[in-house]
Amino acid sequence: MDYMIHSVNFSTMAYTSNSSNKNCETECIEIHNQWGHLNSLAQAMARRTSYERQQIRETYKAMYGKDLVDRLQKMLLNNYHGNHEICNALSLWLLDQHERDALMAKEAFENSETNYKALVEIYTGRKSSHLLLIKQVYQTKYRMQLEQDILNSELPHSYQKILIALATSHKSHQSEVSPHVAKCDARRLYETGEGRGGAVGIEEGAILEILSKRSIQQLKLTFETYKHIYGHNYAKSLKKERNGEFEVALRVVIKCMYAPPKYYAEMLHSCIEGTTLDKTALARIMVSRAEIDMDEIQRVYKKKYAKDLRDAIRENNSTGIDCKDFLLLWQVFALRDFSL
Repeated sequence: MDYMIHSVNFSTMAYTSNSSNKNCETECIEIHNQWGHLNSLAQAMARRTSYERQQIRETYKAMYGKDLVDRLQKMLLNNYHGNHEICNALSLWLLDQHERDALMAKEAFENSETNYKALVEIYTGRKSSHLLLIKQVYQTKYRMQLEQDILNSELPHSYQKILIALATSHKSHQSEVSPHVAKCDARRLYETGEGRGGAVGIEEGAILEILSKRSIQQLKLTFETYKHIYGHNYAKSLKKERNGEFEVALRVVIKCMYAPPKYYAEMLHSCIEGTTLDKTALARIMVSRAEIDMDEIQRVYKKKYAKDLRDAIRENNSTGIDCKDFLLLWQVFALRDFSL
């Protein structure tokens, strides 16, 4: 794949109240004149905070009557020079976080099988106030309620049950976590799970009740307490039970909630090895975790797979994602290192 690589002198000056408009206008002129050179646009945007990106987006639309996200989405639909991943990642990067999550939630329903992992990442990794904004954008833009789409997505599925329970948990207004409640819930998890014996399996109703009545922070403390009391993670205990659909879904949800760096490291490994059918995972992870915990994800990846993540990307060319495309995304949205 050929990339149009040009040296573009994008300004890296921080915005101030006096120079904001001028800087934005200069930036937008440079972006407009260099349109199509996606690597240059990616490097320019990666240097910006969320607020600065929104300023640039709004100024560009005022100057040229076009929205940058819409232009990138059009390029994506037209498969511009085959640069699918960069177009997708940049369009996500330019959105506000709640707009981005609403879009990723909508995309989760667009294939023949619902992408439940994308939805799990939203429901376990976002604050309740942020989730409310996601649902408002989703309803305004798509004329549907997000939770209703989850229920209607396909035949009843374990992920549906868990996601609806988590949606209810977000309505909890508890601002503080309780060690006593965590201890009680941990014991109940044991008694309705491995304490019953592997042949019996876990009691789904009890699990869903706990998930629906506790905040995400309270649930995290419960899983931490479970490990302290019983000496191993609750997700690990599920492997001892019958390996049914519900247990598999629950392990994914708990890992994403309780150990995000491990969850995302494993997801990236699946992308690199080409073992995942989730074609949106790469851009989704790059963009959503770039400003949160990408350093920790890299450390977990190296510990788990005995290899630096960037080296793993370079060495593995079997994935359906173009290796050079992947590396460019990685340097821009994760490493913030423009020396490659």
